[in-house]
Amino acid sequence: MAPVTPGLTLASPRERPTVVLSMWPDILPDVFPAPLFEELSRHADVVSPSAIAELDGDGLAQLARAEVLITSWGGVTIDADVLRHTPRLKAIIHAAGSVKGHLTRDVWDAGVLVSSAVEIGAVPVIEYTRAMVFLASHRVISLAGTYRAGTFVPVGGRQGKVGLRVGVVGASRIGAAVIRSLVAEGWSVSAYDPVVGDDGLRELGAIPMSLDELCRSSDILTLHAPSIPETDHMIDARRLAMLPDGATVINSARGSLIDHAALEAECRSGRIDAILDVTEPEPLPAGSTLLELSNVFVSPHAAGIQGSERALLGAFAIDELRRYVDGEPLEGLVREEVLGTIA
Repeated sequence: MAPVTPGLTLASPRERPTVVLSMWPDILPDVFPAPLFEELSRHADVVSPSAIAELDGDGLAQLARAEVLITSWGGVTIDADVLRHTPRLKAIIHAAGSVKGHLTRDVWDAGVLVSSAVEIGAVPVIEYTRAMVFLASHRVISLAGTYRAGTFVPVGGRQGKVGLRVGVVGASRIGAAVIRSLVAEGWSVSAYDPVVGDDGLRELGAIPMSLDELCRSSDILTLHAPSIPETDHMIDARRLAMLPDGATVINSARGSLIDHAALEAECRSGRIDAILDVTEPEPLPAGSTLLELSNVFVSPHAAGIQGSERALLGAFAIDELRRYVDGEPLEGLVREEVLGTIA
């Protein structure tokens, strides 16, 4: 398959591409409810109204016909072996966030365009984080726990954002948006991101710090780094011990960023609180101490786009398909060079 220039397409304007869908079947109606599926069908020849979730005979037969593959959660993995069965494939549009879980570098090597709706999926994560920063600023999680245990403390813990220090780990798409919004609202924000760099962090309004310095100085530490070898357990026992007494750790990025055994020990002592939307493993096993501690709030990956919001992903995919057909640059284009630093 000949390589193409990123951002361009091989389809002629107004040409109807052949489209195959791949995702968990139960989320297909959310991503493409009936009106959106009808619209998709007006712009493309959809091979099947059902989505493939396995590379069985039927799945490979459908992929062999695909010019454009639209994926979402549960989409099949596309690697060099699968690409041999997809002679017509020109573009993959991911109606969800990260593509790293189901696309290998072979896709880019083959010149297939890749687009992701990560910008849309980022919005509720940003909102979740901002809400949890506010709750952490009042120590709502731990105070609610003491209230359930029979202790009513109407005035206690921290009292809002004045004087509190928020530390942000990772300042790419979500982290940068969190920084900008908190700074605009008057929070004191510091950050660490070796890729963005100190100048980039200052442009966002944050005070750049080393990771150790950030841990020592943050009353609220919120994590937005990708899951790569360099970030595995980056918040370990040593760095957790650096956090001030009464600090809160928020993780809505990837569970692998935190050493959970060390976090459990710190939270069990009552010295710090934790708000976790992602864990390692995921889900946590029944009986996990983190699920039982009153100063730990665990949600099941709830920060991401949910329910009827998923139709926004389908609408994005249709708009991206139009841009592909018309020869326009893709808004969600994922370039190979960013694979090492994205979530």
